[in-house]
Amino acid sequence: MTHWITVISFVALLVTGVEILISHPRFYWGEVGNSRTPPLFKIPIPSSRATVPTGYGYVLPDQNGWSRYLHFEAAWALVLTGLVYVISGLWTRHFRKNLFPAPADRTWRAFRSVIAKHLRLAPADEADSRSYNVLQRVTYLLVIFVLVPLVIWTGLAMSPGFNAAVPWAVNSLGGRQSARTLHFFVSISLVLFLVLHVAMVVLTGFASRMREMITGLAAAPQERT
Repeated sequence: MTHWITVISFVALLVTGVEILISHPRFYWGEVGNSRTPPLFKIPIPSSRATVPTGYGYVLPDQNGWSRYLHFEAAWALVLTGLVYVISGLWTRHFRKNLFPAPADRTWRAFRSVIAKHLRLAPADEADSRSYNVLQRVTYLLVIFVLVPLVIWTGLAMSPGFNAAVPWAVNSLGGRQSARTLHFFVSISLVLFLVLHVAMVVLTGFASRMREMITGLAAAPQERT
């Protein structure tokens, strides 16, 4: 349930995030940034606001209003669902048993063998399909305990109310505009993870994997091959 609520929330965040980006496709560093400030970098797309200099002679439809509201609501849905997942993972020791690499996997040789196998697009055997390899474990830990908390932190840091209540959390990122820039790059990293995640599901058996994620029941070994 937490997996699919996260999927819905992430899709809503992605769509609304793109709409918000279109309203001002320029990024800055520090506390202040606006149309008259030299950008750190900019996305070469038209804006939905005529006051934003993009080099294009037209503007896109402005969808910034509803996008911000839905982005905010979807973010809280993701936060609350994530808390349920983390608490459940700690309670059931899921993270310790299934995600933290075993001592034998904490070597460069283990990483190298797993990466080589993925580059060959070798199909997963029964042992691999029943557990996470070291590359998967490290990736999931990075997403769960680094990227997701960081995208939440940088998202909150763009809020004037949060800035007023917890100024050190914003200042430690370099300011509100720095938080927005970091939020963009962390979001891109999560999208890349999503693409690879879906690709691996397809490569290891889309129908059986989807059935497992919906029902929670493992497929029979012959269905995975």
